[in-house]
Parts: sequence; structure tokens; C-alpha cells
Amino acid sequence: MRLAILAEIHANLPALEAALQAARHESVDQVWAVGDLVGYGPHPRQVLRRLDKEGIPCVPGSADLKVAFAMMGMQREGVADSILAWTSEQLSKRELQFLRSLRPRQRIELKGGRLTALHGLPDDPEAKLDTEANVRDILEVFGKLRTRWGVFAGRHIPFYRRVGDGLVIDPGSVGLTLGGEPGADVLILEEDLEGRLNIRFLKVPYDFGQVIFDLTAWELPPIVAEVIRLGRYPG
Repeated sequence: MRLAILAEIHANLPALEAALQAARHESVDQVWAVGDLVGYGPHPRQVLRRLDKEGIPCVPGSADLKVAFAMMGMQREGVADSILAWTSEQLSKRELQFLRSLRPRQRIELKGGRLTALHGLPDDPEAKLDTEANVRDILEVFGKLRTRWGVFAGRHIPFYRRVGDGLVIDPGSVGLTLGGEPGADVLILEEDLEGRLNIRFLKVPYDFGQVIFDLTAWELPPIVAEVIRLGRYPG
């Protein structure tokens, strides 16, 4: 079983296209997308329609839920919130229904155990798992999920850590990576014949010039273009 997991696409269509092409090149059996699908980027409608067309199982992140269920409050402040308000204006009923229909997590039973992928924590997609927490705390989360391996998106930086006989993994970000190198992060998981889960992180280049052009055309905050160009926050 070979699986590609994409996270934090953030409405960046060229990054998604590059990530999907890389997944095809890897001959994966399945592709999952683990929120945030929208937010920050200039292509929310196109990204959601592409994921829907491809039939990719998706998990919502906090940005997706805020847009889908209008959980944005009366006053919008800050870069993220202002872009979410703009995003909600770009989506039709079709895309909103797609977001509302998403399951909170994806899971699969493999030979060596269960693999579960979600955004944030089981009870709070806006929270981030403390990957540096002690083993007991992480195993408690695994116990709630009844899983051996856990994929938790939210940090925008590829990461994995062995916890007991399991793994905690963050796929990084397709559309807004913060690991210090521009490009789309793609996680490849493959179970071997002994039931062990092997991990590879890909950094896939793409034409971020088009994304920056579209961000500018829509007059979205310039800081987003800088983050995409640098692969990190400037400064």
C-alpha cells in the first residue's frame, strides 16, 4: 500500500497540480488531502473543484470549517481572517456543500495497524498537536483515535517522530510551506511486507510566479506572496 498525503493546500492551484503530478509519478494507490484546503491562496474555487473531480478523500481544517459554516464573526481582522472573508465570497453553493460534506478524519486498516489522518486534534481542528510533548500525552491522543500511526496537519513543516511502536507525522504544506524552502510538500507513506510504515517527504517545485500574480490581481495581502516565494515568513 502506497499513499500520498497532501495538507495545507490553502487555495494554491499550481502547487496542488504539482503535488498531484508527483503523486502520480510515485504510482500511489490513494491520495488524501488533510485540510486546510482553502485560506491564504487565490484559487479556492478551482482547488475545491479539482479535488472533487479527482475524488480525493479530504479532511477539513479550521479554515475550511470557518468558511463552510460562516464561523467568522462580525469583525474581521488580520491577514488570515480577511482572506477567509474574501474566500467565502468566491465560493458557490457547490463548493460550500463540498466543504460541509467532509469527514473529520480519514483512516485505513493496514497490515501493521490503523493509520489515521486529521487536521489538528480529534476534538479541535484549530488546535495543533504538540509534537514535542511527552510520549504519554501523544499516546493518549492515539488511544482516543484507536490508531497506531497518526498524521496531524497544522504546522506547515514536514515532521515525523517515533512514539512507541507508532509514528506521529505532519505532512507539511502543499500551498504555504514554512520549512524554509519554497515548493509543495508531499508525504509518501508505504507499508512494507513486514507491516512497517516507511516515510518519505517530497519537495516539489512549481511555478509560484503565477500564484503571486493572482494574489496581486485580487489585491490580497502581499505577505502571503512573500511566504510562498521564500518558503517561510520573511525576517
